[in-house]
Amino acid sequence: MTTGPQLIQGELRLEGVPLREIAARFGTPCYVYSRAALTAAYEDYRQALAGRDALICYAVKANANLAILNLFARLGAGFDIVSGGELQRVIAAGGDPAKVVFSGVGKRRDEMRAALEAGIHCFNVESASELDHLNAVAADLDKVAPVSLRVNPNVDPKTHPYISTGLKTAKFGVAFEDALALYRRAASLPHLRVRGIDCHIGSQLLDPAPAAEAAEKILGLVDTLAAAGIAIEHIDLGGGKGIRYQDEAALSAAEYLAPTLQALAGRKEKLLLEPGRSLVGNAGLLLTRVEILKPGSEKSFAVVDAAMNDLMRPALYDAWHDIRPVMPRDGAPRPYEIVGPVCESGDFLGHERALALAEGDLLAVLSAGAYGMAMSSNYNSRPRAAEVMVDGERMHLIRQREDVAQLFAQESMLPR
Repeated sequence: MTTGPQLIQGELRLEGVPLREIAARFGTPCYVYSRAALTAAYEDYRQALAGRDALICYAVKANANLAILNLFARLGAGFDIVSGGELQRVIAAGGDPAKVVFSGVGKRRDEMRAALEAGIHCFNVESASELDHLNAVAADLDKVAPVSLRVNPNVDPKTHPYISTGLKTAKFGVAFEDALALYRRAASLPHLRVRGIDCHIGSQLLDPAPAAEAAEKILGLVDTLAAAGIAIEHIDLGGGKGIRYQDEAALSAAEYLAPTLQALAGRKEKLLLEPGRSLVGNAGLLLTRVEILKPGSEKSFAVVDAAMNDLMRPALYDAWHDIRPVMPRDGAPRPYEIVGPVCESGDFLGHERALALAEGDLLAVLSAGAYGMAMSSNYNSRPRAAEVMVDGERMHLIRQREDVAQLFAQESMLPR
């Protein structure tokens, strides 16, 4: 099944729905997702892990819309969370707390308490201090907290430095050489129970070799822990598999995981994975309309109604997203800077895109399902976009567009 947008009878459609109809009904800017694409991405992982004791924990930070969480929960997914708010979203969406792993370097005590009371699967602990905090919170509740340590294998993931997370210089996790002593400490604390080990080296990974190298280092540590009398029930190897934005050679889950699964052959430990981008990235797009065309001698600008507050990735990472006209028009294309109305020079969605455009045209910014709406903001007092899920020939509004009054509803002025 083809799950991306397709040009049919002169216009882009997602599944059976013309994007033009979505814009007419719900306005722009608007995020649009394909249920078929989300399901296919999950099934890609499930098939790659067939016959293994494994749990796919969707990384909620990639896209936390309740409809998407609910879809993955119904497919059997667990969830990787990094805040108490994400835990509440998972529960509200029908997710099973017993399939939740809680990552993050700065868990607050109230977040620890909520996760313990919900009965999550495991805390991925990222510092010695966190062990002490979690032990104290669990003691107050007369509970025992299940823990794993996030260990940095110091493997170069060969990705953008902002999304490289497993090197010695990263804020995440604990140093590989400190792990044995910290596991011994965790095992000695009365309100902690060692359950697993965790590692995550980065995001948008296209080469499977670094992940396999990290897995082999983690497996060596698991054996060292066993020799010290500390049994590990599960090995969490994080996520990070890359997707195709432009011309990347993105691999299937089976291709990407093959070297890692080979390293794990014969192991008895349960395998956990935390994919995010690879489940939702190519399943979503941002629909936007051309408001103003500004031809110039040096550059020509197409000012659209979406901006950096709607899709931060280009401004933040200089990320590339394919941009296609919803209804391509005849005429010679010219290079345009695709920019938004936000008052920043860095407010762009694409540089030098060869397009034939007129004011009022609709554009689809592709591969925007991950870290799009999730990272959006209200900068310049701009309401956040609507979100729509396409399911066959049906479209469902899964987030209403904000209005300006909502942006300042929680604010108050000083008394006279």
